[in-house]
Amino acid sequence: MTARVFLPVLFATTLLAQGGGEPAPRRGVDRGRDFLGLAPPADSEAAARGQKVYAQACSFCHGPNATGAEGPDLLRSSIVLHDDKGETIGPFLQKGRPDKGMPAFVNMTEPQAHDIAEFLHMRVEAAANRFGYKLQNVVTGDPKSGEAYFNSQCKSCHSSTLDLAHIGKTDPADLQARFLYPDRGNTKVSVTVRLAGGETVNGTLKRIDDFDVSLVDATGEYRSFSRNSVKLTIKDPLQGHRDLLAKYTDADMHNILAYLVTLK
Repeated sequence: MTARVFLPVLFATTLLAQGGGEPAPRRGVDRGRDFLGLAPPADSEAAARGQKVYAQACSFCHGPNATGAEGPDLLRSSIVLHDDKGETIGPFLQKGRPDKGMPAFVNMTEPQAHDIAEFLHMRVEAAANRFGYKLQNVVTGDPKSGEAYFNSQCKSCHSSTLDLAHIGKTDPADLQARFLYPDRGNTKVSVTVRLAGGETVNGTLKRIDDFDVSLVDATGEYRSFSRNSVKLTIKDPLQGHRDLLAKYTDADMHNILAYLVTLK
């Protein structure tokens, strides 16, 4: 198996075309990777599909960019780094690690696991070479169509003149990442746990999986419950963004970005 190792910055920069800052023809990149015994680049189409599956199944614990949250940083995971096309990631997802709070994704298909693997490999390589390439213009959509989408889907929570005023001054690549995967930051998810006897416990959600839910209550006490014996009500201010992620078309994403960059 070819090692899943990633191009170092100095090697990556030598593959840039002279003067223009554009990447050299792909054949040169492939030659360099073959010479160093490196795995081929991640499949961008598979990675795009995997990004959506990852966002739904994994991002809550591992963060929207796989750099860790409640769960560990996957970009440093030996399972990810030694994987090739999902051959180690897939079985791991199927089995999970219930003892560590990670559920088994028994319904995860082999193609889905492959796509998640390609997304993670792309994230690892992007992190390894973050100074090697300059992202070119990503604003390619239609701002009028983006405004129409914003007014129909986003306006109930956001305002172009209030919370989003001047957001167009943000770097377009960062702006796109912000609306696709908003950082939880200080946003708190509230949860109400109703026990079998009728008692309710309210607090800030700290962790949830298929088996357990943990929270910090109003007194600051950390409490954990088995999901088999309770009923949950969760209020997540960012749930709307996660729901939209599975619905966006490529055109929607480009059009929304094209509109948002006009909000100077």
